[in-house]
Amino acid sequence: VMRRNPFGMDICCRKGSRSPLQELYNPTQVSLSNTAILHQIRRDQVTDTCRANSVSSRKRRVLTPNDLKHLVVDEDHEMIYCYVPKVACTNWKRVMMVLTGRGKYSDPMEIPANEAHVSSNLKTLNQYSIPEINHRLKNYMKFLFVREPFERLVSAYRNKFTQKYNTSFHKRYGTKIVRRQRKNATQEALRKGDDVKFEEFVAYLIDPHTQREEPFNEHWQTVYSLCHPCHIHYDLIGKYETLEEDSNYILQLAGVGSYLKFPTYAKSTRTTDEMTTEFFQNISSEHQTQLYEVYKLDFLMFNYSVPSYLKME
Repeated sequence: VMRRNPFGMDICCRKGSRSPLQELYNPTQVSLSNTAILHQIRRDQVTDTCRANSVSSRKRRVLTPNDLKHLVVDEDHEMIYCYVPKVACTNWKRVMMVLTGRGKYSDPMEIPANEAHVSSNLKTLNQYSIPEINHRLKNYMKFLFVREPFERLVSAYRNKFTQKYNTSFHKRYGTKIVRRQRKNATQEALRKGDDVKFEEFVAYLIDPHTQREEPFNEHWQTVYSLCHPCHIHYDLIGKYETLEEDSNYILQLAGVGSYLKFPTYAKSTRTTDEMTTEFFQNISSEHQTQLYEVYKLDFLMFNYSVPSYLKME
């Protein structure tokens, strides 16, 4: 008979080491236990928000495999990472490739960014059977990273609509946004879609037609809709604002902190709070209010206050 520990985990399987989940909820090191308190507060915030907004957040009770395609599984370290675009997900995918690559990679920064986004390089939870999915959701440490919602949105806009090389986005979304939001658009703008203004992007996001037509693209989809935090209990919620500390804490819990550090590099092009403030200068208070409603659960759930620059109605 297999003995089961309080975490419902089969003791047979991890030779001589504790799982990240055990280390998180029952830390052996003092340094880990202080951080654990911070993460408990973040977990509680999510739970409270889900409860308070249960009418809107529990509409879909049963998750489908399609809902799980953002959850990357690391079998060796018993961890699941839900990736959110524009929240250091390229670097986290690189780290996951090092963790799951069985020695194939040792330095995350040696993995080219485009390779980190090749879906076959990482295994996601939707590729498992239902019993296997449930087992992993119960026994693996689950984490995600979040960012101030409007900063993330501006970052997505800058990356997808102001860079000339993103022609696939210009074609797929830019042309649609120009057609729908711009009066007297030129033929060239309608054909290329490469000069979308931020105001047009916002108008597109709050347009009810957009919501009905298809789900948001993952780069501007809410964290709530990508990672389903009201249905999946995340053990750790990392923040972009404390990216390095939170990331290295996770690697420490996984028992790899001594030889694997989260890559840090100062990107001068990074979207900042000041930049975000500027982008919102030209957005009407009516549109600001509607946009806040779209991302409201992300603001509440991850404890981000209403930005001071908003002139909401």
